[in-house]
Amino acid sequence: MELADFTEERPGKLIKAMQGYWAFVPNPLPPSLNLTWALVGQISEADRALSELAGVARTLPNPHLLIGPFIRREAVLSSRIEGTQASLSDLLFFEASGTVDPQAPDVREVSNYVKALEYGLSRLKKLPVSLRLMREMHERLMEGARGDHLTPGEFRRSQNWIGPAGCTLMDAAYVPPPEAEMKEALGELEKYLHATSSFPPLVRLAVIHYQFEAIHPFLDGNGRIGRLLLTLLLCAEGLLPEPLLYLSAYFERHQQDYYRLLLSVSQSGKWHEWINFFLRGVAEQSRDAIKRSDRLLNLWQNYRGQLQSARSSALLLQLVDDLFSNPAITVAQAAKRLDVTHRSAKLNIEKLVRRNILKETTGRKRNWVFVAPEIINIVEAQKA
Repeated sequence: MELADFTEERPGKLIKAMQGYWAFVPNPLPPSLNLTWALVGQISEADRALSELAGVARTLPNPHLLIGPFIRREAVLSSRIEGTQASLSDLLFFEASGTVDPQAPDVREVSNYVKALEYGLSRLKKLPVSLRLMREMHERLMEGARGDHLTPGEFRRSQNWIGPAGCTLMDAAYVPPPEAEMKEALGELEKYLHATSSFPPLVRLAVIHYQFEAIHPFLDGNGRIGRLLLTLLLCAEGLLPEPLLYLSAYFERHQQDYYRLLLSVSQSGKWHEWINFFLRGVAEQSRDAIKRSDRLLNLWQNYRGQLQSARSSALLLQLVDDLFSNPAITVAQAAKRLDVTHRSAKLNIEKLVRRNILKETTGRKRNWVFVAPEIINIVEAQKA
């Protein structure tokens, strides 16, 4: 690290390791913040947008129609920030078929993100957001992926660093705390997670996200776990009744600013710039989620209206509902979910194909995978 980049306003200390490199150890939360009118206005805008999204979530006839697609979109975009190339369609095909397309080898990592997030949300019923939950999610995130040799589910026991490909500890852009200081910083972070705070809730989430990334406690997967924690905290702290807000789309669109502003907090204590950026993301993505939810619900009602007018069976309606959670399906999966024979499942899928609700994607004579293109288009669209 360049010591000259770290000013007296930095919210932490610089320490020199025995090996000769410098590392940064962030101060415990909370930081000292002076609320400006500009920041108050940004907090108000983000709160208003998030409250509107929470209201939408509470009135949904079945929130689970939207949670599955939203989680998978988040998995794709959060993983893309880290360099993966898999698309939402790649992920859905992998989940339905269990096979990895040679053109999308990263898809297993994206699928692991879905598993880690779903696991974390389910664990919230018994376990608060904590160091233990972070480790458990990390284990699932890294299982069988490229970083599975980097101690999945364990905090690091060696030094890591951040910088361009090929850089070393001596010329890294940022070096997080060494192991002993990392453990102490993690303990302080957990205390803050469980303590009451005078900060506005969204400001609190912004500083928690910074702190986790500054500590960088895993050898790999820190960015993804840090973004997973945001979703968990939004639900755990009662800001949203359902996990419908995800910030990775915003962070991915503004990736350079995302990294630059996190680093500027460590280097110069520029909390306001980072928090403003974070709050703008909450407002933008809340509005996006509202629009996307409306489009998906309108499509769901349209499909159900078509089928009810044709006096379709309850099984067909159930299959349509299931598509909004899992927009790709095989005949075998349909048979299992509907609890019917293979032949009955095939007949129901064929009815949806004739109505252009489903489309076969493999072109093979067997082992077909069917997708719901209109659902995928809404979820995958860059803008709602």
